[in-house]
Amino acid sequence: MFNALVLDKNPDFQAAVKAVDDDFLPAVAPGLGVTVDIDHSTLNYKDALAITNTSPVVRSWPMVAGVDGAGTVIASEHPHWKAGDKVVLNGFGVGETHKGCLAGRARLNGDWLVPLPEAFTTRQAMAIGTAGYTAMLCVMALEKHGTLTGGGEVLVTGATGGVGSVAVTLLARLGHTVVAATGKASEADYLLSLGANRVIDRAELSAPGKPLQKERWAAVIDAVGSHTLANACAQTHYGGAVAACGLAQGFDLPATVMPFILRGVALLGIDSVMAPLSLRQRAWERLAQDLDLQLLERITTEVSLQDAIEAATRLRAGQIRGRLVVRTRS
Repeated sequence: MFNALVLDKNPDFQAAVKAVDDDFLPAVAPGLGVTVDIDHSTLNYKDALAITNTSPVVRSWPMVAGVDGAGTVIASEHPHWKAGDKVVLNGFGVGETHKGCLAGRARLNGDWLVPLPEAFTTRQAMAIGTAGYTAMLCVMALEKHGTLTGGGEVLVTGATGGVGSVAVTLLARLGHTVVAATGKASEADYLLSLGANRVIDRAELSAPGKPLQKERWAAVIDAVGSHTLANACAQTHYGGAVAACGLAQGFDLPATVMPFILRGVALLGIDSVMAPLSLRQRAWERLAQDLDLQLLERITTEVSLQDAIEAATRLRAGQIRGRLVVRTRS
């Protein structure tokens, strides 16, 4: 038996930590299944939406929440994995269509797993989680575009959130001038301690703005969407790029084509859920190389599985900064 954070509609929605056994684990195609003892999971914004039932994230019931997990293989049908291997899981519909990792055990498709980098414990890997891995994908996309080579300020929106906090630390460690946007004035010292050069009020970006504005940013990592993303694009330098990875303000984009056709601004969509394995592995390699683990600890709060539902409610309400690690075993 092990505990799992189970979401169900029976017929009304409910989220509860329950004791279950291996029969509750999902089926995986023959030759691909890997059973993992999950040591740590995490709470991302998507997890909070699912656990609080405020967005149709879950598409199969009952569901075990948790899009991320890290732990040790205990049984494998997959040729690439054996008992004792340490692995990390991010995305691939886990916690949405396939039972997830906010549990003491998970059965997963081995094609979805990446090796746990030697630089990280399972706790540290989940302190990074999908949010931190997405931040690294954003940095890599901006690097590939070439927009981080010429100096200038790099804007990070939603900076006190999981993606934003890791993005600030990564960009600062790589030597960039970072401007962090937040609606929480009380968190300015926190963001400066992560390496931000200055902090601005998100109100500068969150209201409707002109389609083309004064050039301010060499590049942007945006986890917010809606008017914030539209304004970020309108304020990006000629030839700059905006990496978009989130929708905390909204999934709409009330923008015009003007920044793209008059300034050559690139809007780079960042998908972490179905990213190919080679890109995932490279992102985790870069995280092991570029992330300051002392700063990672500064942005991390740990909760038990029993406390995860209440923590998800606070995360959905914007009351959490940084990253939430969930200890899945007592």
